[in-house]
This record gives sequence, structure tokens and C-alpha cells, in this order.
Amino acid sequence: MPEQYHGRKQTRKGTGAKFARHGVRRLSHLGGHFAGTKVAEKNEVETVRKRGGSKKVVSLYIGFANVVMHDKKIKKAKIKTVLESPNNAHYKRMNIITKGVIIETDVGKARVTNRPGQEGVVNAVLIKS
Repeated sequence: MPEQYHGRKQTRKGTGAKFARHGVRRLSHLGGHFAGTKVAEKNEVETVRKRGGSKKVVSLYIGFANVVMHDKKIKKAKIKTVLESPNNAHYKRMNIITKGVIIETDVGKARVTNRPGQEGVVNAVLIKS
């Protein structure tokens, strides 16, 4: 997965004036691309090398979620679909899972509480209905 530059990209302000120079592009300004974790039958993860030689597990497809039930017990549940997304209206249609998304599981509706594209798993809390 190629890296993406996360520094300032534009050279002019809204008024047309030029920004003051802030330095040159550096390797430390690079960041990863959006994983776009989708709902699938089974999990598919990828290990990515990060800065300093550390590794990160990036999930591309997810099939199961760790759901915290009302009695505070955790259950592994199958993800059926994405019901709504506060981040982007199109994520519901494309079944992309991000933090804060409400998913339909076989135990009921749940809200995702972590970042699946950064951590490789989906942790969710059952919504009271």
C-alpha cells in the first residue's frame, strides 16, 4: 500500500495570497491511505510496516464483531450490514465500516467503538432498543 503525503498541499490562500514557506516535504509527513474496511463473509487483514519498523494490522474485509451485551459480556457476532454512518452518507450503501457506524448483527444493532481500518478488529456496543 503506497503512502500518502499529509502535509500542506495547497500553495495559495482563499484570497489568492501565497502561504509562507513552511519547509520541505519529509518522510515524517507521510501517512497511510484510507483502509475502507467492508463487510464480508470472513475477515481479511493485512500487516503493514509503519515508521520505526513497527507493524500495524489493517483490515480490508470484516465478517465478525466483538459486541458488548447489556449484561457486560462480550459476544462474537456476525455482521450483516451497515445501517447508518455519521462519517459519510455513502458508507452505508458501500458497507464501509468506520468508527461510530451503526451495524446490524445477528444479536441486534450495535455501534462500532474502535477504528477497524487501524486495528484489524471490530469492537461494538449493543444499542438499547
